[in-house]
Amino acid sequence: MKDVNKVILIGRLGADPILRETKTGGVVVHFPVATSRRIKSTEPTENEEVKPMAEETQWHRIVAWGRQGETCAQYLKKGQKVYVEGTILSRRYEAKDGSEKTSFEVIAETVSFLGGNRSETSLSEKEGEEKLMERALA
Repeated sequence: MKDVNKVILIGRLGADPILRETKTGGVVVHFPVATSRRIKSTEPTENEEVKPMAEETQWHRIVAWGRQGETCAQYLKKGQKVYVEGTILSRRYEAKDGSEKTSFEVIAETVSFLGGNRSETSLSEKEGEEKLMERALA
């Protein structure tokens, strides 16, 4: 069986994309995407039978290259909902204090704009998400 490195995210941009040019003239764009999930809280309550729900947010650093990166930089804005499909890449580096750190990035293969005026389709946001998930799982 072959190896698989695939990630699918639906979340919101935490900041506007940052476009940079490489030394060779290529385009690379970085932007953060937040995904959230609701989990049962571990905090004790007066009524132990009913646990309150808490929201857990994960931040993902997205990297888009070339024409796709240019399109992301042009149209994506902070707070916009996006669908990102890609691979996870880890990088090791030395921090300013001399310690070794590891960072994780999602190298985008597909970025679809959801909701708002720049939606991929005229479907509602929920219908669009369902259609994208069906396509991803097929």
